[in-house]
Amino acid sequence: MASVVAKRNEIPPGSTKRVVVDGTPLLICNVDGDFYAIEDVCTHDGGPLDQGELEGNRIMCPRHGALFDVTSGAALTLPAVMPLETYSVSTEGDDVLVEV
Repeated sequence: MASVVAKRNEIPPGSTKRVVVDGTPLLICNVDGDFYAIEDVCTHDGGPLDQGELEGNRIMCPRHGALFDVTSGAALTLPAVMPLETYSVSTEGDDVLVEV
């Protein structure tokens, strides 16, 4: 079942919002008006990604600089090698919903 996590205008293009759904920390990312949800935990060292910068479809971990593709969860650069967990995102009117 999908949960409402934000309003569309709360996450403008190029920005992110950290949310917790059923105890799972997620990062909602707006890439050119499309929303994606990834786990808010770097697969390299477990650090949060919500303090990293979203540039296009990539987010950088603020601790060691690993880059991830938020659209697929893929680890793009070392030191991360494992992909991020991704979650299904939908919108209904002004609501952004995530299925965990």
